Amino acid sequence: MFEGLFQPTHLILIAGIALLIFGPKKLPELGKGLGESIRGFKSAMAAKEEIAAPQKPERTASATEGDERKAS
Repeated sequence: MFEGLFQPTHLILIAGIALLIFGPKKLPELGKGLGESIRGFKSAMAAKEEIAAPQKPERTASATEGDERKAS
């Protein structure tokens, strides 16, 4: 269904229409805003994954010494 949607000719046509609608001065601002929002979304998703991941308990020196004694 969407096989030929992203052909180079179509992308050039879309870029030309965007240039006509927004103008050459506004397009860099729109691109910058889009890039910042994508970066913000990615960082928010990474932070959410950090919160959702279970935390492993940190082993202290005394805990490892006790384990070594049991293994002996």
